[in-house]
Amino acid sequence: MQNIHFIINPISGSGNHIINEDVILNHFTKDNYNVKLKYTKQKKHAIFLTEESIEENADIIVACGGDGTINEVASCLVNKDIILGIIAVGSGNGLASNLKIPKNINKAIVQIKKQRILKIDVGLVNNNYFFSNMGIGFDAEVICQYESMPTRGLFSYVKASIKSFKSYKYLTYKYSLDNKEFSIQPFLFFISNSNEMGNNITITPKASLQDGLLDVVIIPKINKFRMLIFGFLLLIRKHYLLKEVIYKQLDNLTIIKNNNSAMNMQIDGELYILKNNELKIKILKKALTVITA
Repeated sequence: MQNIHFIINPISGSGNHIINEDVILNHFTKDNYNVKLKYTKQKKHAIFLTEESIEENADIIVACGGDGTINEVASCLVNKDIILGIIAVGSGNGLASNLKIPKNINKAIVQIKKQRILKIDVGLVNNNYFFSNMGIGFDAEVICQYESMPTRGLFSYVKASIKSFKSYKYLTYKYSLDNKEFSIQPFLFFISNSNEMGNNITITPKASLQDGLLDVVIIPKINKFRMLIFGFLLLIRKHYLLKEVIYKQLDNLTIIKNNNSAMNMQIDGELYILKNNELKIKILKKALTVITA
């Protein structure tokens, strides 16, 4: 009998989803599966629940929520034999989209039951894992604004982007690339493991979860008019036409901030405030086992 645990964020996607015992047991009968449903109560609670499920010898742990919930659950399963399942009910769902996991809950559950597994790469920045992407530029500012919004969804992302456009302040960083050191005030410093940010928006369409590389997009300081051009090009997936865009694929990267002020960073669409000056970023090859479509 297989032990399958569901870690459910009841407020993901504005709490409009219906993931409950009746829905789950319609697919996973108690005759063939040992099923447990656990509900998160606040940020980081999914970590505690996942660690508890590991102690309870779960074979599969299914993250039911948005990118933040998926990150919390998946972070506990890196380099473990336990399989990650995903039911994506958040506002972005970047990793789930890359894995072609259906947005429909029942169809996603059917895919979990089929158990077609894949070993994927995992990003690591200092002591934090990321599975889709991370950034320290404009995208981090957008997430900072987005988390202050009363509602979730694409419209709130647009509002957060407009506010960030007005308030974005440039910081100076040093980074090493191709054995050379550069100093930069970036508009965008985006590091990706997957080919989609969420909401069908991509900055790194060539990125792969299995190539052992991180896709890095850097845009140096640009004026607000060029920012608007970038935003338009991003919507039509032609952002690479902006002449300032620097694109690299690599397996590690070090970024150093020039002053001691706190720094905003986004990891899989969640805001992190960093006080240390140095970021060490690398890829862990095929470190997570996940169910895909």
